[in-house]
Amino acid sequence: MTLVYFILIIGIIILVHELGHFFWAKKFGVFVHEFSIGMGPKIWSKKDKKGETVYSIRAIPIGGFVSLAGEDGENEEHVSEDKVKKVPKKRLLYSKKIWQRFLIMVFGALNNFILAFLLFLIVALLSGATNLDPVISKVSPDKPAAIAGMQSGAHILEVNGKKTKTVEDIQLHLILAKPGSEVSFRVKEKASSKVYKVKPIEEKIDGKKSFIYGIEFHPKKERGLLKSIEFSFKKMGATLRQMAIVLSRLFTGQLSLSNLSGPVGILFIVGDVSAHGFASLLLLTAVLSVNIGFINLIPFPAFDGGRIVFLLIEKIKGSPVNPKIENAVNTVGFIFLLILTFIVMINDIIRIIK
Repeated sequence: MTLVYFILIIGIIILVHELGHFFWAKKFGVFVHEFSIGMGPKIWSKKDKKGETVYSIRAIPIGGFVSLAGEDGENEEHVSEDKVKKVPKKRLLYSKKIWQRFLIMVFGALNNFILAFLLFLIVALLSGATNLDPVISKVSPDKPAAIAGMQSGAHILEVNGKKTKTVEDIQLHLILAKPGSEVSFRVKEKASSKVYKVKPIEEKIDGKKSFIYGIEFHPKKERGLLKSIEFSFKKMGATLRQMAIVLSRLFTGQLSLSNLSGPVGILFIVGDVSAHGFASLLLLTAVLSVNIGFINLIPFPAFDGGRIVFLLIEKIKGSPVNPKIENAVNTVGFIFLLILTFIVMINDIIRIIK
C-alpha cells in the first residue's frame, strides 16, 4: 500500500501542477501537443475530440509534462512538416504576449500552492486546526531549559536571532543548530523580552543520539472555519519559510546534499506517515505540493522559474533571447538535475541500508 499511496500522492501533485500550465495555455490559444502524467514509455494515450492534444500516462510515475507548440522557440521553419499543418503561428507559445506566457509558466507552481492550502484546510476542518503559536507547553524539570530559567507558557520570539512565528519555525531552527551548541531563545515576558542561553545535553532515545533542551510543544486543536483558514495560512507560511531556509543553506554550503531526500526517501516517508492515518497523508501531500511548487519557481534552468527569468530578460531588452541559447541553457540545467537526482537517490539508498 505504501507504493500505491506514493504513486497517488506524486500523481496528484504533478497532475495539479501540469493542469496549471495546461489550463492557461488552452485559455490563451496555445496548441498543446501532449498532456502527460509520468515519464518514459507510454502505457496509455488518447487524443481529444479535436485531434489536437494527446493525453497520456507513462510508465514511470514520477514527473510529467505539458508539451506546448513553440515552447522551445520553434517557428514554422523549425517545426516538422506534420506539425506545420496543424499549428499556425498564432498558436505557438512564443507568439503570445509576455504576460500570457508568464501566467502559463507560473501557474504550475501556484496550482501546487492552492492544492496545499486546500488540503491543509480540509485536515483542519476534519481533525481540528492545530494552534501553531510558538508557545512552550512544558519545561522538563532539571533539564537545560529549566536550569536556564525558562518556563512553560513562554512565547518564543526568536531562536538564535531568527524570528519564530510558529512552533515549526522553532523546531527547524533547533534541527539546523550546530549539534550540542548553545542556543539563544528570545522570549516574550509581559511588556518586554528576555534572552535565555540553553546548552542541550546528549541523551539516547530509542538507541539514537539526541540533544535535549527540555522543552515540549503540545499545541491544542481548535474548531471552526475561521480557525481552520488561519491554520492553513500559517502552515503555508511556515512550510515556505522552511523551504527558503533549507535551500539557502544548501546553496551556501551550510547543508550538504546528504540532507536531501529524493523519490526513494519520500517513498519510505510515505510508509511511515501512512501508519498515522489519512489526515497525516493529506498533510504530507500538502507539504510535498508546497515543496514542488517552491522548487519549480527557483530561477534555475529547466525549472519554470528559469523560463520566467528568460521572459524577464525579454521584457527588459525588448526582444526574445536567442532560442538556441535558451535551449542550450535549459538542456545543461536538465542534465545537472538528472545528476543531482541520481546522487540524492544513492544517498537515500545508503541511509536505508544503514
